Amino acid sequence: MKTKKKNQSRKPLIILTAGGTGGHVYPAEALAEELIRRGYRLELITDARGKNNYKGRLGEIPNHSVLAGSIVGKSKLFKIKSLFKTCLGILQAGCILFRKKPVCVVGFGGYASFPTSMAAILLGIDLVIHEQNSVMSRTNRFLSKYASLIAQSFKKVKYTPAGTKSVLTGMPIREAIAAVRNNGYPSLAKGQKFQIMVLGGSQGAKVFGDVVPEAIRLLPEADRKKIRIFQQCREADAAGVKAAYNNLECEAVVSHFFGNMPELYAGTHLIISRAGASSVSEITAVGIPSVLVPLPIAADDHQTGNAKEIGDAKAGLVVRQKDFTAEKLRDILTEYMHDFAKLTRMSDNARQIGIIDAAGRFADSIEKEIISKKIGGVHVRH
Repeated sequence: MKTKKKNQSRKPLIILTAGGTGGHVYPAEALAEELIRRGYRLELITDARGKNNYKGRLGEIPNHSVLAGSIVGKSKLFKIKSLFKTCLGILQAGCILFRKKPVCVVGFGGYASFPTSMAAILLGIDLVIHEQNSVMSRTNRFLSKYASLIAQSFKKVKYTPAGTKSVLTGMPIREAIAAVRNNGYPSLAKGQKFQIMVLGGSQGAKVFGDVVPEAIRLLPEADRKKIRIFQQCREADAAGVKAAYNNLECEAVVSHFFGNMPELYAGTHLIISRAGASSVSEITAVGIPSVLVPLPIAADDHQTGNAKEIGDAKAGLVVRQKDFTAEKLRDILTEYMHDFAKLTRMSDNARQIGIIDAAGRFADSIEKEIISKKIGGVHVRH
């Protein structure tokens, strides 16, 4: 009897489904941390690439893999094979869901999450979708018509279907980065370096390696000596970018990866970056003025939409890649380096739109809109 009572009091199972890219993994990892903290049981369904390859919480929970295939931008034969794999994946996911009987499925977009999300719809299991960008992905665009809840990272998300319950949760970010917000915007007293971070995203942004060093070269010598710059680039480009900073009389650290991002954020006065959802969310949460150059080939131009929220809030400047020249960036740097009051206002504006408790908001919305309506008695934090 005691065992039965204990089992009845256990919180229900929630199944997460995500692909292997950072934009999908980071929010899934953050939500997993929060839901486990609240006592929920979790399992993950992904494709063969992701199974048992996750670290952190996603690697600790039971992992299942199903077949999945992308049908975007490939040959007809490839699309036919992918469609066949996806159909089999839906059957595989359906068997797992039927056996596990989760209270809901939470999908994070990408083709790897489609079979499980579709299986949930067919089995009548509540589907929750997290959309990371300001333009809904094509996968989520289809699934959202049948979803019970859509969690959004941005206030306005294009292609969100009318009549579907949606909630602004924000994009979950790492706790160590969110904590940097408490430090406030770094001062720029006499003799202190003006610190710049250049973030190229997963594709490295070769344009930054071409433009940023040249823009600094065009600055007066006195301004160059005041600059400390940390630039992330593709590993293959690192040597060339380092060479471009030779004899510029500024401090420059170039790497394909920085493992001390919270520390770097804490001392940064300006960020030059792509406009991926994770980058934009971290920039606003910490409160750093930015120059955003959206990736022009991003699907549905979603990076321009992501950047627009920062531009509209006067928290940063949005520059199209075709307009991002060394002369343009030189003028921007000259203005910002000599107008610290403007940078401080931009920092304040960024902090106003930044969300640091996205994982908690996301978990709250699942408890309130899905779980409490099914089993009741769920306490939602306030």
